[in-house]
Amino acid sequence: MNKQGELTMNKTVKKSRFSQKTEKRILIFTFTIIPVLLLLLLSYYPLVKMFQYSLTEWNGYSPDSKFVGLDNYKTVLTNPKYFTVFKTSLYYFFATFLQLGVALLFATILSFKVKFANFWKGILFFPYLLNGVAIGFIFLYFFKGGGTLDTVLSALGLDSQIRLWLGDRSINNISLAFTSLWRYTGFNFLIFLGAIQSVNPEVYEAAEIDGANRWDEFRYIIVPSIRKIIFLNLILGISGSLSVFDIPYIMTGGSNGTMTFVIQTIDTAFKYNKVGLASAMAVILLVIVLVVTLIQRKFISEKEA
Repeated sequence: MNKQGELTMNKTVKKSRFSQKTEKRILIFTFTIIPVLLLLLLSYYPLVKMFQYSLTEWNGYSPDSKFVGLDNYKTVLTNPKYFTVFKTSLYYFFATFLQLGVALLFATILSFKVKFANFWKGILFFPYLLNGVAIGFIFLYFFKGGGTLDTVLSALGLDSQIRLWLGDRSINNISLAFTSLWRYTGFNFLIFLGAIQSVNPEVYEAAEIDGANRWDEFRYIIVPSIRKIIFLNLILGISGSLSVFDIPYIMTGGSNGTMTFVIQTIDTAFKYNKVGLASAMAVILLVIVLVVTLIQRKFISEKEA
């Protein structure tokens, strides 16, 4: 082959490589641009607009709005009416630790050889598959007077323990927190189970040869191996306890001392037509969740160090 032929072939190869790279870039760009646009349109743009609304006094439907600067934030931060509802979140906060404990317990048990393991896994995870509205209505019948819980207590001869589970202020938030625990335990269970099963089985075999029992395996193998997953679930659980909405909204509508910050934000926007003030509340809640998350992440990194 002469030099002219070699040059022609080299040019053809270069063009082919360039064409392949171009096609690859176009393909990557095409598959990336759509989700990025959706993310910008459905997440970041509403976030920017929410911050803009928080600086105004607007009823949500009027074409005009009045700029008030940081007055909405001042109102939320100085008026006890808006922050006292965070006391309700404490019930869900403590329920989070119970929820994680129950999920970790069952995940540990079912990670070993257990009869009908898949059946029990399905039962534990099934509540998480249900819609929050459906769960709210299910537990409305469960807790109502003469409902499922009262019937069971009567059958056990515990009539003296029957109460207004959703009407008594001393117990209604505990009932709602229990409902939330029942719903989300399956999610944490699945995460824990996947993390535990990722541990090398040879580690357990070596521990058994050394005479370790199940408690030793849990304490010295499982917990250290899934420490990051435990803290991840803890972050998600605490963040969720601050932004509880669907279950108390469906079951009580936030009445009788069950109001949460998110329910109050929704009522402020759509019941009292104070969209600017509600937007400020939403921004404050977002900041609180971010701060809590950053503190927990810093705590985790210090623990690892």
